[in-house]
Amino acid sequence: MATKRVLVVFVLPIVFSLIFGSVVMADILQKPDRELNMWPMSSDRSSSHQEKSLEILNLSSQYSVNEPVEIQVKVNDASFDCGDLYITIYSSSTNEVITQGGFLEQCFMNTNSLIPINDKFSKPIDTPGSYKVLVDMVSKDLSNTSTSSKFNVK
Repeated sequence: MATKRVLVVFVLPIVFSLIFGSVVMADILQKPDRELNMWPMSSDRSSSHQEKSLEILNLSSQYSVNEPVEIQVKVNDASFDCGDLYITIYSSSTNEVITQGGFLEQCFMNTNSLIPINDKFSKPIDTPGSYKVLVDMVSKDLSNTSTSSKFNVK
């Protein structure tokens, strides 16, 4: 009697799992164009969005000391019609954050607006050097995209 319970409780679920798994794998292997993406939040996904989903506008390659860095962002991906925009300027030599701006609940696709809406990112930099501006856009469903660009201050 105990042998039947062991069979039903332990062995039978393992056998069914192996059979079900084999059927699923056989079905997957019949579709050669199917892409297996085990890590959807990996850099491969963000780099595909990074190509053209965000554009940094009005960024010069060179600024004078204390001249404000003023940029706007154009979003070309409709899946990011509303979200939070973060703009960060890093020192290229030390990777230290120089300044950051956050613009929450930016909804722009219906009007094809540049962001930030009803606000502007304008930060002066008082130390000569090489800098990188990083723009991150996080949509309401928590998907994100980013782009960056470099500039110099003399």
